[in-house]
Amino acid sequence: MKILVVEDDLDVGTVFRDFLLELGHEPVLARSAEAALGSLHKARPDAIILDVKLPGMSGLDFLRLGPIRESGLPIVAVSGVATEAQARECLQLGAVDFVNKPVSFDRLRAVLACIEPHALFRLQTEAAERVERRRAPRVPVTVPIRALEYSGVRWETSSIDVSQSGIKVRTAADVRPGAAAKLTFAPPDGGAPIQVMSLLVRQDHDGYAFHFVNLTGRECQRLSNLGGALR
Repeated sequence: MKILVVEDDLDVGTVFRDFLLELGHEPVLARSAEAALGSLHKARPDAIILDVKLPGMSGLDFLRLGPIRESGLPIVAVSGVATEAQARECLQLGAVDFVNKPVSFDRLRAVLACIEPHALFRLQTEAAERVERRRAPRVPVTVPIRALEYSGVRWETSSIDVSQSGIKVRTAADVRPGAAAKLTFAPPDGGAPIQVMSLLVRQDHDGYAFHFVNLTGRECQRLSNLGGALR
């Protein structure tokens, strides 16, 4: 998941970042609630870790904002100085949990594990709305594909074609549209393998069409260059 960490203490933010990277998540740091609002549109996070005590706009004020309440993003509130009443208010305002500082990483790991299925469901919904709006033409490319479904099932196959927005792979397992899987493949450009969370959006007669979720800009450019390289 891409997780926005709203924390004004740089050292604490760095600890959160390193912990999230260790878990395989993609952290985005913001030093204030105001900066976090801008990151919502640029980074498009799947979840938020929110410090309640922030300079300027507080975490509670952030939770009260209409766009935040309407976004449906799961938010974990954290604080070392919040009162019991403030902790309850965080939950009443929609936070999925409140964690005291110093944060227990075992507790945070468990909370994030509970959030992840909800984040994937939200991504599935968004992907379904834009599935036919491809950003680039697909290029015929055959490379080995390793898939790890969210359920833990692993399987291997090969690609049929690829674009900046997704990949079609040969049918190799009993997978239904809406399923989430982490796909690993090496484009034929000699670069490092790409590992990306993907959603199965369509099953055709010749294979499965997956939509990429949060492909990085650099990886997107690599796939964009394939068309010219293969001509």
